[in-house]
Amino acid sequence: MPKIFLIAGLGADSRLYKNIKLPAGYDEVLVNWLIPDVSDTLSDYAQSLIDQFYIKDNSIVIGVSLGGMLAVEIAKRVKLAKVILISSIKADSEAPWYFKLFRGLPVYRAIPGKLITYLGFLVKPMFGSMSAEDLALFKSMLRNSSPVFLKWAMRAVLYWKNDAEVSNLYHIIGDKDLVFPYQNIKNPTAVIKGGTHIMVFDRADEINVLLAGILK
Repeated sequence: MPKIFLIAGLGADSRLYKNIKLPAGYDEVLVNWLIPDVSDTLSDYAQSLIDQFYIKDNSIVIGVSLGGMLAVEIAKRVKLAKVILISSIKADSEAPWYFKLFRGLPVYRAIPGKLITYLGFLVKPMFGSMSAEDLALFKSMLRNSSPVFLKWAMRAVLYWKNDAEVSNLYHIIGDKDLVFPYQNIKNPTAVIKGGTHIMVFDRADEINVLLAGILK
């Protein structure tokens, strides 16, 4: 049975995929975060995920946001059958303007890791409107995130570099994504009208249809 590995985004965990329903016939593996070495790049961390979760050739990886960037790095090391990005970027050339700003003005360094886990009030303005239930879940995921991982990931994402093209890659983005604006995305597979950065929650029905078509 083919394996599909599901990787969440920064500040989230596998509960991010609660509304995603994949076609029958696949073995779903929810990838949990590992604690990185402070010097790890996204490339290094991708190799750790490959080793820890036994991601092998002909597997499928689905990644949301940070998870999508890691999926790209995994695909550069393993011959994946399909790589599916949701609300993410596949190259640093698609990164938003504020990445450059925060590399030059790294304010994240001054924020204690533990404090980041309590910045749930920023979720709605950044990710878009969501129900009270979904907002509560997002805040819960953030509070339960490792401060060490969050601090590391913020830096690793900002300094990620990739210009390699990955085979069998499918890219789904929303046209209202404030984190990764769809205008920056080169040749997306699908653009969901009205989709925000958390469309994996509130537009899951549309994403499930797209995933069924891609996995067919």
